[in-house]
Amino acid sequence: MEEYMRNRVLSAGYIMLTVTSFVGMEDFEMPDIFDLASNNPKIIDASSIAIRLTNDVTSHKFEQERGHCVSAVECYMREHAVSEKEACSVLKKQVENAWKDINQELIFGEISKVILGPVLTRMLNLTRVIGFFYKNGDGYTHVGKNTKDGITSLLIDPISVPY
Repeated sequence: MEEYMRNRVLSAGYIMLTVTSFVGMEDFEMPDIFDLASNNPKIIDASSIAIRLTNDVTSHKFEQERGHCVSAVECYMREHAVSEKEACSVLKKQVENAWKDINQELIFGEISKVILGPVLTRMLNLTRVIGFFYKNGDGYTHVGKNTKDGITSLLIDPISVPY
């Protein structure tokens, strides 16, 4: 499973998505940030795992119906001879552990001493937005009321926060 996940995470492009989200940030030394990101820090790896597994657990049934590639759920089921429910439970636990790694890196990690807050915030927010899209089903592929209401609440009818 571990080797599959390393290959799957890399092939999914989430690491590249994280790194390309840094493009255009002003007031930062981009070569330094890209060099640091290319060393595969734990926070980027954990973020990619959380995103990939959240996506796979939520959307694997639909993707299998349309003949899409194998997901982590099917691989785990085959490798460990377990039910879909058991596989999803284990993968959700791995997502929880990835979030723990993300939080630990944000608070205590060496990367937080080197990378500035706005860069870390982008990494964190990318992971958060994927969690939002997949929290109540596949709200990315099948945009429904939850996704629309969440985006409306955030961007059109935001709450005001007093200073």
